[in-house]
Amino acid sequence: MPPKHWKIQSSKRDSSYRVFNLRTDRAQSPRTGGEHNFFVLESPQWVNVIPLTPDNKVVMINQYRHGIQQVTLEIPGGLIETGDTPENAAKRELREETGYECANMVFLGSVHPNPAIQNNDCYTYLARNAFHAGSQEQDDKEDIEVVLYPLSEIPRLIQEGFITHSLVIVAFYRFFMEYLPNASK
Repeated sequence: MPPKHWKIQSSKRDSSYRVFNLRTDRAQSPRTGGEHNFFVLESPQWVNVIPLTPDNKVVMINQYRHGIQQVTLEIPGGLIETGDTPENAAKRELREETGYECANMVFLGSVHPNPAIQNNDCYTYLARNAFHAGSQEQDDKEDIEVVLYPLSEIPRLIQEGFITHSLVIVAFYRFFMEYLPNASK
């Protein structure tokens, strides 16, 4: 028999931070009747962008990530602000983090970053025909270097561990497995 939804007995926001809230839910198991606490990181929706230039180069970023205290190779992305659409957020993040814009955005899909403890989605877009339009517009907590890689190098960069951010890898999976096979149709 497939699992059933757990009944929420109570829900309380414990703490609020800039990029997430911590919530405690008390839920009852439909199988055992037991009640348990679950801790949820409530987060705004996120967006990732794969910017692809007309000559098949991916506009990527090297960015310091404090959680692992390392610089990571990523694609542009960030929070979807209140009142924004995922596509508009993708355009904004592309422009702010790289100084690039694009001719059109193609939605590649969405994922749940970590459904065990988070309640948000991450939307991925392909920015086709990306072009340099001006300076980066980084905020005070960003330190970003823009780098371009040939699209053909991306699988190797993932395989050899140069790209380790799971949401970036998922974005490229969506691109290679779902977009490319349909590109010639």
